Amino acid sequence: MKNLSERDSQVLFHPFTVFNSEGRNIPVIGGEKEFIITEDGRRIIDAVSSWWLNLHGHNHPYINQKIKEQLDKLEHVIFAGFTHEPAIVLAERLLEKAGDKFKRVFLSDNGSTAVEVALKMAIQHAFNQGAARKSVIAFKNSYHGDTFGSMSVSERDLFVAPFAQHLFSVDFIDVPTDETGEQILADFEKLLQEKPAAFIFEPLVQGAGGMRMYPAEWLDKLIALAQSQGVICIADEVMTGFGRTGTFFASDQLKNKPDLICLSKGITGGYLPLGATIISEEISKSFETSDDKKAFYHGHSFTGNPISCSAALASFDLMESTDSQKDRQRILDTFLGWKDEFKYLPFAKDIRTMGGIFAMDIETKDDGYFYTNPIKKVLYSHFLERDILMRPMGNVVYVMPPYCTSDESLERIKKAIRDISA
Repeated sequence: MKNLSERDSQVLFHPFTVFNSEGRNIPVIGGEKEFIITEDGRRIIDAVSSWWLNLHGHNHPYINQKIKEQLDKLEHVIFAGFTHEPAIVLAERLLEKAGDKFKRVFLSDNGSTAVEVALKMAIQHAFNQGAARKSVIAFKNSYHGDTFGSMSVSERDLFVAPFAQHLFSVDFIDVPTDETGEQILADFEKLLQEKPAAFIFEPLVQGAGGMRMYPAEWLDKLIALAQSQGVICIADEVMTGFGRTGTFFASDQLKNKPDLICLSKGITGGYLPLGATIISEEISKSFETSDDKKAFYHGHSFTGNPISCSAALASFDLMESTDSQKDRQRILDTFLGWKDEFKYLPFAKDIRTMGGIFAMDIETKDDGYFYTNPIKKVLYSHFLERDILMRPMGNVVYVMPPYCTSDESLERIKKAIRDISA
């Protein structure tokens, strides 16, 4: 009888995986807190929250219970013409966190679809008002998803190269720093004269672009300029939402709020697929009409799934608990300590941290595109041999663990980073 890994290799196509180069996939049979439990009994620390999803640990009893309760009531119902309490309460709680500027929430399936919804809404908002706004401005080095709209506003790298000719045109600007901010503002002002429909950004941290962090001050200035010219600002908080940057939303650290906020990943605590786009009152009004030509003709079969919404509400409860708040502060403080400790490592450069995210670059002889740096495979194996799941992005090592991760596990991760032989 073939084991799970062998059977998997014959029938499944895994994401972001080069065939015949990364070995067999590891069969997982369970999870507990920050640990993934494998078929052969290993307990692997999930130092990346299973792609930034898991907030409170695997197999959390409270989320489990809330999902079971919902299963006994309703598994799913069409969300066009019908509604239910879990979706309504989730929207109410998201809007309360987002602030008075926002009025409605559009539910979808994942981060890419949350971004697609935002892009389409921004463009149709102009259409509904009879304006001829079509283009979009985005940051270089960005990543917004894998559907065609989200690819269009992402960095034109190896992720999107096969599809480049099919993507719509986007104006890209550099992420502002204290050294380049004034020049980027000037370039941005010139682009605004062309009356774009939207400006999209990952607030404060570019995730898949290498955990690149940048100051809120300059993003605030870009948002103010854009909104003064009627340009819709879209905050892609798929990765940065739900406490990852130290505040509930990364946008909470901005004085000028976006018009649309895209959410997914941590929204259900890592349990079930769900996307959400939070919509400002101004944008919502342009769709509040009986004119069929101005309706938003977009939807997903599992929009507003009650079980996903119930998982999200349970995760919300945990986020607001005293224990979770203490854990988030504990991890933030731990990572600040790492920043000071690791600056003496000869192979470490650009050590950075924000909230529950720690990242650093490993200095190597290969100075090409960071994501394809061959050290990635060496680093991945280095950590996995120590029962730690890390997925370095090329030469970028980052840690984004569940908030329940113990000090003992954090210490193991720290030691494994110190033991890197670059």
